[in-house]
Amino acid sequence: MSDLYAVFGNPIAHSKSPDIHHAFAAQTQQNLVYEKRLPELGGFADAVQQLLADGGLGANVTVPFKHDAYDLVDELSDLAQRAGAVNTIEVIENGKLKGHNTDGLGLVRDLTVNIGVELKGKRVLLLGAGGAARGVMQPLLAEDTAKLIVSNRTKEKGLQLARDFGDCGFTCGTGFDELKDKPFDVIINATAASLSGDVPPINPGVIAAETVCYDMMYSNEPTAFLKWCAEQGATLLHDGLGMLVEQAAEAFAIWRGVRPDTQVVMAQMRP
Repeated sequence: MSDLYAVFGNPIAHSKSPDIHHAFAAQTQQNLVYEKRLPELGGFADAVQQLLADGGLGANVTVPFKHDAYDLVDELSDLAQRAGAVNTIEVIENGKLKGHNTDGLGLVRDLTVNIGVELKGKRVLLLGAGGAARGVMQPLLAEDTAKLIVSNRTKEKGLQLARDFGDCGFTCGTGFDELKDKPFDVIINATAASLSGDVPPINPGVIAAETVCYDMMYSNEPTAFLKWCAEQGATLLHDGLGMLVEQAAEAFAIWRGVRPDTQVVMAQMRP
């Protein structure tokens, strides 16, 4: 009988997670089934209990349930604790649940291994101060960046997020309208603006031809943010598909004790 895993989200029909994890399983010769599950808003805890009743051994969690998962689990990894959100649930001894957050690890691995970006000593701009940004702060700062600027439409949120992670490295917060006309080495869009075809209202002067521009969103076509970056002269443009696959590989390794080859799976996921 196959081991059962699932991904929870609302909406969830668009999720590539089952394809990714089934590809990982085939590659590593793991016998598992991975399903999409659609909890009602407010019904996350019941949905998790149903998965456990069905024999589930773990789950991934996406929007809008990452905070629900954080509140539900019995234990938290250090990254999940700092992120204030859980995207991976592991069933541990006595049926207890441990929450992990693999988003930041996935982002950093995509940037450093797949794309070949050296983050140490670099000036990095992180756009947005919501859950997506919070989830990647600690892994980014662990790369010993020279400075990590958190910029947000509401300045106070950017300042607060920077304060929350000030013990991890040199970081500070600012408003979108306060960004100066000085290029960054790496710009990461952690806002959801691309989902609606919008672009954060930032100074074009933060982008140079050699700036690495990264959107945590992904789509078959370049996102609105990446199109805008290209219009400013940027040539190093990357969406978040690699992050999606890499964070899934981190979750797979937690559950199965083996880390799959992500390069093969990323090639399969690209249309």
